[in-house]
Amino acid sequence: MSMILSASVVRVRDGLPLSASTDYEQSAGVQECRKYFKTLAKRLSQLPDRCTLQTGRYNINFISSLGVSYMMLCTENYPSVLAFCFLDELQKEYISTYNMMKTNTAVRPYCFIEFDNFIQRTKQRYNNPRSLTTKINLADMQTEIRLRPPYHISLSDLGSANGYAHISLPEYKGTGKISTAPHQRLEPVTLSGIVSFVLSLLCGALNLIRGFHAIESLLQDDREDFSYVLAFFLGTAACLYQCYLFVYCTGWRNIKSFLTFGLICLCNMYLYELRNLWQIFFHVTVGAFSTLQIRLRQPQGKSADYNV
Repeated sequence: MSMILSASVVRVRDGLPLSASTDYEQSAGVQECRKYFKTLAKRLSQLPDRCTLQTGRYNINFISSLGVSYMMLCTENYPSVLAFCFLDELQKEYISTYNMMKTNTAVRPYCFIEFDNFIQRTKQRYNNPRSLTTKINLADMQTEIRLRPPYHISLSDLGSANGYAHISLPEYKGTGKISTAPHQRLEPVTLSGIVSFVLSLLCGALNLIRGFHAIESLLQDDREDFSYVLAFFLGTAACLYQCYLFVYCTGWRNIKSFLTFGLICLCNMYLYELRNLWQIFFHVTVGAFSTLQIRLRQPQGKSADYNV
């Protein structure tokens, strides 16, 4: 009998499970597929946004969007168009129920486990296809799958099937390996991200203004220390670079953000005599907040030429 066995909602950037169905079959084959689930979840950011893994008697299908992946396990003869319609329904309901800020800041596994209620209801509907005839448009999904078919992951891509497998980066539609370079799109901007961006610009502007004032003081008094001018302008550059890292995807992005925050701290320590504690606290706090937002806003994991 063709049917959907289980489904999960997973965060793309780190594979954190956000919700999952709880009544999946306990057979040895299904348990083996659960290991594939975990392996795929850890590498979602390196895979295309629509994939299928065939594992003999079972298939794993998933779609990824806005930093969240929707995964499902079904029997091998379950229609592909119904599988992706099912995932599309999960995606629409999840997006309408939870905002991206909650998703990005979640730290506990299965923190949205109440979403399982919707997964279970939808799974029951899709396991009885006769009840779907008036509720979904199969023609639209069939057209979409024909125009942009899912990438088929092979078991050789997974390596060994012991749950500690390594996924080699697949090629997608003959266009080369999936990129983690600057061409990748980042997750949507949240309200806290916009606030951190604006505050970083403000700190950069304040450093720039103080830097010009320091130059004026230096021209009027030869005893003024030029290193203060340098510290102000380095602080400006660090704040602007944090804005750049927040907007664009670059290599070693997280490490660069931590190094930039370190430079902000060093500049403010050096300017201790020219700023009071509240001013230093403000600049360092904004730098830390911006670093956190850069860390939270991760690539979506789509191929570099996805929209070409």
